[in-house]
Amino acid sequence: MQSRIPRVLPYPMARSNAVVASKPWLTIATLAVGDALTLAALMAGTVWVRYELGGVYEFQTYWQLWPALFLFGAVYALLGLYPGVGLSIPEEIRRVFTATTVVYLLLGSTTFLFKEAETYSRAIFLVAWALSLVGVPLVRALLRHWFSAQPWWGYPVVVLGAGKTGEAVVQALRQQPGLGLKPVAFLDDDPAKRGEFAGLPVMGGLELAPKIAQEWGIRHAVLAIPGASRARLLEVIERYGSAFPRLTLIPNLFGMASLWVSATDMGGILGLDLRHNLLQPSARWLKRGLDLLGVGLGGLLLLPLLALLALLIRLDSRGPVLFAHPRIGKDGRPFKALKFRTMVHNADEVLQKALEQDPLLKAEWERDHKLRRDPRITRVGAWLRRTSLDELPQLWNVLMGEMSLVGPRPIVQAEVERYGDRFSLYTQVLPGMTGLWQVSGRNDTTYAQRVALDTYYVRNWSPWLDFYLLARTVWAVVWSKGAY
Repeated sequence: MQSRIPRVLPYPMARSNAVVASKPWLTIATLAVGDALTLAALMAGTVWVRYELGGVYEFQTYWQLWPALFLFGAVYALLGLYPGVGLSIPEEIRRVFTATTVVYLLLGSTTFLFKEAETYSRAIFLVAWALSLVGVPLVRALLRHWFSAQPWWGYPVVVLGAGKTGEAVVQALRQQPGLGLKPVAFLDDDPAKRGEFAGLPVMGGLELAPKIAQEWGIRHAVLAIPGASRARLLEVIERYGSAFPRLTLIPNLFGMASLWVSATDMGGILGLDLRHNLLQPSARWLKRGLDLLGVGLGGLLLLPLLALLALLIRLDSRGPVLFAHPRIGKDGRPFKALKFRTMVHNADEVLQKALEQDPLLKAEWERDHKLRRDPRITRVGAWLRRTSLDELPQLWNVLMGEMSLVGPRPIVQAEVERYGDRFSLYTQVLPGMTGLWQVSGRNDTTYAQRVALDTYYVRNWSPWLDFYLLARTVWAVVWSKGAY
């Protein structure tokens, strides 16, 4: 039987502009320098503040620790933070936490072994470690925000399969340039698909993969033909996938949890290990502990602000300061979510009259249960809603165990049918003061998108995802995007 020899073009293939402009080494250098400067600045700042507060030591003592920056770089690289592309933000936060903690533990152990523990301040190490856990991911997020749109940022990617799945992959990577994976071309065995697809050239059949990988210097490919048979997938992976140091296989499992799925070897059989974190008692206790810690610290700091807001509401309009609205919580149990009152005291009457007089307003209400120009909102209430400060009293709901700091958006009974079969997922967790919906455009999203975001959160929960969403909430509140 004559063996199949992959067809190779007799002339070099012209590289696309995206491939030519891409400089992966510059992406790595940007992240590495950013990490080093952040870690150095936080340690130096902590040393200086401690000195100003009465610390007795010589700065030279801490200057001698500068080689530790290379140790940070080595451990970060070992955990895959360089090149740092293709990582979700929660996963990056988890790896930064692990790597940073390991290095600081090594530094502490080293000073103890060499009997220099009394030379260095434990408070400085602890504060610098805590600040690094926040500072490093924050600076990385800023670097991606500033540079991800640059043509040199990231790695070029070839998509194997010019079908609906391949198109979805390209759209997802374009919508999230911070991932650093830039699709540059398709390969597909269907001759009818030559030309352009989803804004990218279809270069030819899959047999061109080794040549493109070699001549274009592409190290990453995405195999997006989930409908292919098992034999075909194995053939593609063995014949052409080996041309790329990294090959990502898109399975036919859309809608499944994606953040915390890992491969497992079961005696030579490939399996996917699905971790439903929120079904584990330890994870629930951890989430509850984080909620109590957040309420305890945040509540004390916000007490003066809460008192001021209560006074403004009282002066602005007639009625109580707080408003308790019935919502559906975990296991379908009803509870009353607290908010600062943002409406007039006879809100139901005002709404009913407005809906009767304005058919467009009625249609908007029936579609979203929200009104962009709500006639019930007071002057102070409009400002509270734009800044999301009206939801601060829900800290009490969190303290009582009725809500969480982060979770799905609390819904009312009338919205249950719009969740359909996903309502059972919603009831598995506590609703949150903030969540994916709040940081993803809020009222600018469609209702179907809200349900999808809530479903994604429940299926992909982790402490790292909560930390990320809390940080994004601050940004969303500052810019008031989609809030009304």
